[in-house]
Amino acid sequence: MLGCTAVPDLEQGARGCKFCNSGTICWWSSKGLFSLYFSIYQLYVIYAQTNCFDWELVQLFLLPSGRPKRTLYSKKYGVDLIRYTHAANTVVYSSNKIDDTIRYLSLHDNKYIRYFPGHTKRVVALSMSPVDDTFISGSLDKTIRLWDLRSPNCQGLMHLQGKPVCSFDPEGLIFAAGVNSEMVKLYDLRSFDKGPFATFKMQYDRTCEWTGLKFSNDGKLILISTNGGFIRLIDAFKGAVLHTFGGYNNSKAVTLEASFTPDSQFIMIGSEDGKIHVWNGESGMKVAVLDGKHTGPITCLQFNPKFMTFASACSNMAFWLPTIDD
Repeated sequence: MLGCTAVPDLEQGARGCKFCNSGTICWWSSKGLFSLYFSIYQLYVIYAQTNCFDWELVQLFLLPSGRPKRTLYSKKYGVDLIRYTHAANTVVYSSNKIDDTIRYLSLHDNKYIRYFPGHTKRVVALSMSPVDDTFISGSLDKTIRLWDLRSPNCQGLMHLQGKPVCSFDPEGLIFAAGVNSEMVKLYDLRSFDKGPFATFKMQYDRTCEWTGLKFSNDGKLILISTNGGFIRLIDAFKGAVLHTFGGYNNSKAVTLEASFTPDSQFIMIGSEDGKIHVWNGESGMKVAVLDGKHTGPITCLQFNPKFMTFASACSNMAFWLPTIDD
């Protein structure tokens, strides 16, 4: 059972958990939170947000206590999507001020290691390879770019017909690109310039657009997130739609992040009213609705890749820990 234990007296602006008697470990901010990401090597989670002074910042938290470890500011360039690299103390992130360059940052000394220019509009997808220093980015300029952390030059470029979303598979051998909210294209990383080796056409829904793609950890499933009131689960090999999950609130077309649990058995997504909905991936049945007392739409939700914890965030972030049900 997933439950939470309140941790009071968090530092630098935390308000304890006066709303969260169910036990979430909360960090409160006064404005939006853009993205969060777990380190696979250390008990850290990092997130990007705008605070009350309109300063873009990166906050590093220590797990499982949920206590803040370090705050880094990106006032000049801004920060949007953020991802850990394979080094324990470096990240890549997209910018939302001045330009749309992706930046490679050392958390140790708060210095930029490298810049990755090329995109001419906002970066809406960023995925790090699970096996090496390769990463991919998708932008509103209708391109997907392939990068290597060791070089500032784009290693590969794909021009698409619409807004892309993209993600690596768990083995780092292929990546999926969602195009125009109606097609999923699978590319072999070693020969992506030859085009996709598989294309899955989905039924187009004019009421919403795709906002994210994620592979399950076993590589058998792909989760398609939308800014509507549903998400889709498809077979990663055949492209067949296995389930469409709905029944959660999203009337304002907010970009809500959906995630698999690490065992690939369950799918979770936040909602406009601050609740978290959980489905069984095999049966398609809703199995739980979790209430962390979020005060707004849950735009970020991710599971720790190695430990039985996950984080959810609106303007406040909550860490969820397993508890034993007496």
